[in-house]
Amino acid sequence: MSLIKVALLQMIGCGADRNASLSKGEAFCRRARAMGADIALFPEMWSVGMAFFDPNQEGDRARWEAQAISPDDPFITHFRKLARELQMAIAVTYLERWDGAPRNSVSLIDRHGEIILTYAKIHTCEFDIESALTPGADFSVCTLATEQGDVKIGFMICFDREFPESARILMLKGAELILTPNACTLDHHRLIQFKTRAFENMVGVAMTNYAAPQNNGHSVAFDAVTYPVPDGEPRDTLIIEAGENEDVYLASFDLDSIRAYRQREAWGNAFRRPRLYGTLTIDEVLPPFVRSDATR
Repeated sequence: MSLIKVALLQMIGCGADRNASLSKGEAFCRRARAMGADIALFPEMWSVGMAFFDPNQEGDRARWEAQAISPDDPFITHFRKLARELQMAIAVTYLERWDGAPRNSVSLIDRHGEIILTYAKIHTCEFDIESALTPGADFSVCTLATEQGDVKIGFMICFDREFPESARILMLKGAELILTPNACTLDHHRLIQFKTRAFENMVGVAMTNYAAPQNNGHSVAFDAVTYPVPDGEPRDTLIIEAGENEDVYLASFDLDSIRAYRQREAWGNAFRRPRLYGTLTIDEVLPPFVRSDATR
């Protein structure tokens, strides 16, 4: 297998102007394909530019919810046609219409224009305005057929990556590459945390953030292969880290190398003790972690 190239589409959102979001997103996808990308990854909730509503303004929440779209909306259909034209997979993000409150979702469109996976953010930020969203219900993995061969893909969205269980479940379900749409400040600690997700699960990870001044950019990708030689010296697994400006940043993953590494190294699933992990699924929350705005 040749390199799998993921384009991180680091942009500033267009807010409620869906036509502008569509036009700008298409232009960045075309740039990505011209650079040789196999997959284009949008930042979080691109269809509305990660914009929410003013809870103190009457009717604003209803206006915001009316912007939610389904996977068969012309906005998504446009990117399906574009993926087919460019022969490139596109992970497009949007405010998804749902029974009750909308969801924060990403749909992975393959290079034939078919939606092969839709994932909704599970760890919504309930301590903030994201309490207005319906959380997703499951972590899913799919097989994406690229020009370079098949790759198993999973998703985390923003806050999902701050819980080690998210990446761990995706690894257990077979993910080789985890894609992460994002919309928050990426400081040193969050970047190291994301790097750790790759290390502890032996997966490649790629994250697209909004450019400054909306967020601070620093879209990033890390390889899984920390020790290229058994018992040898570690290597820096950083593939690429963007600056703050709008641009397309290309991250290349050597899947053959990742797969060989996963077959021989100790992390992942071989030496876990799941029979001892029952505490991880207990719902009870004890002080000092009790939060009145949290649900389960």
